[in-house]
Amino acid sequence: MFYDLNVSWKPDLAEYQNLQHTIIFLAELGYNVIALNHTLTGKLPADLSCPIPSELPFTVPQKIKILRRCTLVLSDPSQNHRLSQLSSNYDILALRPVNEKSLQQACQSLDCDIISIDLSSRLDYYIKLKMVAPAIERGIKFEICYAPGISTQNSGARRNLISNATQLIRATRGGRGLILSSEASRASGCRGPSDVINLAAVWGLGQEKGHEAVSKLARSVVVSAHLKRNSYRGVIDVVYGGEKPAAPIADAKSKTGQKRSADSISSEPDSKKVKATLVVSKREQKRQKKALLESQAKTDASKTGKDIPTKTTNT
Repeated sequence: MFYDLNVSWKPDLAEYQNLQHTIIFLAELGYNVIALNHTLTGKLPADLSCPIPSELPFTVPQKIKILRRCTLVLSDPSQNHRLSQLSSNYDILALRPVNEKSLQQACQSLDCDIISIDLSSRLDYYIKLKMVAPAIERGIKFEICYAPGISTQNSGARRNLISNATQLIRATRGGRGLILSSEASRASGCRGPSDVINLAAVWGLGQEKGHEAVSKLARSVVVSAHLKRNSYRGVIDVVYGGEKPAAPIADAKSKTGQKRSADSISSEPDSKKVKATLVVSKREQKRQKKALLESQAKTDASKTGKDIPTKTTNT
């Protein structure tokens, strides 16, 4: 399964047609899971509910699973006191730090699923292993978005994307904890999984790591985010209550002539078990019948006053 965890979403109804074309095109390219991204900048609003509808107002390909994601542009450290409330309303929470201080804070202490740096802009700092290692140890993934660099005519943005992506791959020691997403607002900014893997190989990411970045590692983001929100302390997730279904009561022999199994016999009610124990053999039936006839003969003889003939044996 292939994942694209960053497809731009806007609350404008006029953009729904472009969004529909983008989702259909991603399905044709081979993607299975898509995350619609809602970006928040500045101070958090009072209402933190997710504006992305759970059911989109247009038809979606059946093989596509739609997730809802929020990307918070982190510029002020005081914004992090409501992150838990914000993450509970979305399937995925991503942070986009705009400076070195906010990046260090996101890597060391903030609870999120993805750290997405705007690699198409010029960074005034260097990305080092010492900076990103705490986030990798906590299971947070770093995201490289390719659409801002390939779907624009600005050569500076393309040059910055190549330079910053190469720097991030080196800082993560060959791409540990990296995922690849599009951040596309139109279908023209999307590329197939194989093209994305080859593009990342130009930046220094190996073919195997590139394949994991759009499949295995992206899936781990979705699974861990689901566990954080729906499980007990992010460890135990009850997917089945363990109720034992009622077994159907079968006859001694079915219509096909097959014998019952031991489980079906043990699940029978007590009334049928009692009836089963009352069944006697033919020899016992003959003996009981003979004893009944003898008792009837004795009662008839006592009424008439005659002796009952008995068998004698010669010695």
